[in-house]
Amino acid sequence: MFDFDATLPLMALQFLLLTFLLNAVFFKPVSKTIDERDGYIRTTKASSAEYLESAEKLAKQYQQELASSRKQAQQLIADAQAEAQETVDKQVAEAQMEAQQRREQVQKELDQQKQEAMQSLEGQVDVLSQQILDKLLGAQAA
Repeated sequence: MFDFDATLPLMALQFLLLTFLLNAVFFKPVSKTIDERDGYIRTTKASSAEYLESAEKLAKQYQQELASSRKQAQQLIADAQAEAQETVDKQVAEAQMEAQQRREQVQKELDQQKQEAMQSLEGQVDVLSQQILDKLLGAQAA
């Protein structure tokens, strides 16, 4: 079926020459490009993993700082509320004391006015009693 003449070694030589030529012109540059691309992908993937890890660390740090800031803000609010309540309580106590003092002062003034009115009335009662007695005795004497 096959003829083993001079064309077989010539074809084999052409095949080997084509293989070396394709290897030099096509396969080595393509293989080099694929290796370079593979290296680039590996380095990019590694750096992406590092960036992702650092981003996660930063996010965690920011969350912790945010939580800390919230706690501080809540503490400041609680302190301000406590201080405001203390101030209100103090002012209410002062107002109650002032009201009590005014009430006592007014009561003293009323007691003094009452005493003066009683003395005035006693004096008038004595005068009126004397006048009534004088009229009664004067009416009996006449």
